[in-house]
Amino acid sequence: MTDEEIFAGHMGGKLSVELAAPLETQRDLSIAYTPGVAQVSRAIATDETLAKRYTWTDRLVVVVSDGSAVLGLGDIGPRASLPVMEGKAALFKKFAGLNSIPIVLDTKDSDEIVETLIRLRPSFGAVNLEDISAPRCFEIERRVIEALDCPVMHDDQHGTAIVVLAALTGAAKVQGRDIAGLKVVISGAGAAGVACANILLASGISDVIVLDSKGICCHTRTDLNEVKSELAVRTNPRDLSGGAAEALVGADVFIGVSAGKIPEELIASMADRSIVFALSNPDPEIHPEDAQKYAEIVATGRSDFPNQINNVLAFPGVFKGALDAGARRITEGMKIAAANAICDVLGDELAADKIVPSPLDPRVATAVAEAVGAAAKAEGVTHD
Repeated sequence: MTDEEIFAGHMGGKLSVELAAPLETQRDLSIAYTPGVAQVSRAIATDETLAKRYTWTDRLVVVVSDGSAVLGLGDIGPRASLPVMEGKAALFKKFAGLNSIPIVLDTKDSDEIVETLIRLRPSFGAVNLEDISAPRCFEIERRVIEALDCPVMHDDQHGTAIVVLAALTGAAKVQGRDIAGLKVVISGAGAAGVACANILLASGISDVIVLDSKGICCHTRTDLNEVKSELAVRTNPRDLSGGAAEALVGADVFIGVSAGKIPEELIASMADRSIVFALSNPDPEIHPEDAQKYAEIVATGRSDFPNQINNVLAFPGVFKGALDAGARRITEGMKIAAANAICDVLGDELAADKIVPSPLDPRVATAVAEAVGAAAKAEGVTHD
């Protein structure tokens, strides 16, 4: 694709608002606006719950960013992040049929971001936090979840984690292995890395090691922030120290969610039948062709190689399922249910070069939504 083609595809933005009811006659106008609309407004003033039925808020997702950690571009600011947020909103509509609007905030102050969303709460039904830098993203997500009674998810964390778990489940099934027994190394202790560690631990994998730019996150290090220190307590059960070389010897799985490069010889030191997810995009931690010399199954974040780990497999269905069920929040159990649903879509189609469905597979969002909704109801997190 050419630069001209790319810029043409973004001309004037990628979103528009369409009418859900006709507005052609004087009668249509009287119903949609004054005087008819006053009856609806009076009814909602008497019973605020009617807003779910008579406005779009119950099905509206806001995609919120401060532009501080956009794709591989970094801190490019709110205006430059807007094309990405518009794209995210377009994906919600395409894959889950959900209305979505982007909101980019000209502040990096956590208090201001949280307060803004609290004030805007009557206007939306769910919050997709996007491209907010770590470690601020952890605090902001936690505080927004606590403050609001609706589904909230930072997709850079949990969308990635859900699809990684789905892919790892698929890879383990192809190999005939028990996922719980795998030794996993995660390179990257930012938003995605921490979330991946959490969901893998929650799914029953006990041997998880997390690397940051200075090495293994272990309890003896004194340079870890609060998030990494807490993670170090729950990971690294063999109490390893050092760097990638020490972590990867004999490991079954490598998951790269950082920009750091991994030398070929370290992948060669992993256990037989190893699994490599090199997810940095567009430049993976190790080139897939080099990883395939040693690993039995390889996945990347790129669309030009098999096994693309793409968040679009997760977030549309997760939010649709949560909203359909009337969920107050998105739980770890709902995320695991989403991962299992993604994997289950393939059934007999599972193969070493097809451990997750295509991001364009129309079956995925529906399957994920149904699984997430069922999990929400089973966990009792839905509104009565």
